[in-house]
Amino acid sequence: MYSHLRKTIYSSLSAHLPAAVLAVVLLATSGCGFRSSHPVKMRTSTATLKEATRDDLVQIVNTNAEKLKTLKATVDFDVSALQVKKDKVTDYPQSPGLILVRKPEMLRMRILVPVAHNIAADMVSNGQNFSLIIPSKSKFFVGSNRQLAKPSPQPLENIRPQHISDALLLKPIDPEKEIAVVENTTEIVKDPKSHKDVEQAAYTLIILNKENGGNYLARKVVFSRTDLLPHEQSIYDRNGQLVTYARYENFSDYSGTMFPGIVTIQRPVEGYSITISMVKLDVNIPLTDEQFVLTQPPGWQLINLDTKSSAAMQDEENKKPRQ
Repeated sequence: MYSHLRKTIYSSLSAHLPAAVLAVVLLATSGCGFRSSHPVKMRTSTATLKEATRDDLVQIVNTNAEKLKTLKATVDFDVSALQVKKDKVTDYPQSPGLILVRKPEMLRMRILVPVAHNIAADMVSNGQNFSLIIPSKSKFFVGSNRQLAKPSPQPLENIRPQHISDALLLKPIDPEKEIAVVENTTEIVKDPKSHKDVEQAAYTLIILNKENGGNYLARKVVFSRTDLLPHEQSIYDRNGQLVTYARYENFSDYSGTMFPGIVTIQRPVEGYSITISMVKLDVNIPLTDEQFVLTQPPGWQLINLDTKSSAAMQDEENKKPRQ
């Protein structure tokens, strides 16, 4: 799970870290020194593969996106964070939780304390702004979903609802705003007979965003040739930098809507990874406005993560050791 996180993070870090520092990070996480290289021939999958055109793949994405209106999921969260300065990945204990989605933009994500099942964090978003409560700190956070110009050195402080929503739900491809082209690619999978890593043909749908100033790469969606379902998605910013990598596994049919049982979300710039495992999933059930509302509890500190309220800034200043 973490090899791809490290790989994508390194590609991002290389643009920001000195070469010497990056070399130390790479060597430390590889667990080995230099080795001589030699070509390795990968075995080919023995699975029966399906054929599809570009239009077929676009229709698969759009049809499934159109069918899914709401989602209520009891889940398990597995969270990891890369601490660059300490040169290590920290794995946090698995936590139960709840996810609510109502299209087009409403999202709620509640994380519970393991075993005790008290609320560790509760977050609600309307697609533009979000609210977050952390009971253990008696703090109420508000902010926008926009990408931070400078991520926090603490990876988990960079989590935004839009990161989860964009990865969890594949957006439909809009022919008025986007261009889709297909590429024949390959992926490494477990062979159904030998159960060993093998190379298997895949389809990659490359999605470009159309703008007056020129087109730019927006997404790449990789489809397995065994079931023609999207198994990977990469999301890019306007400069072509990878901002989200998502992997989808264990699809099930929910009354005609295909949805994965496991979704892994990696954010290489911020350095965190979240795996969401579905315990119980209901799709297209009624969800009310009240289920997407968080109010500030009396006496709790209000912190605006976009502007950092003066009270919050003063509180942080007071905690610093005096010279």
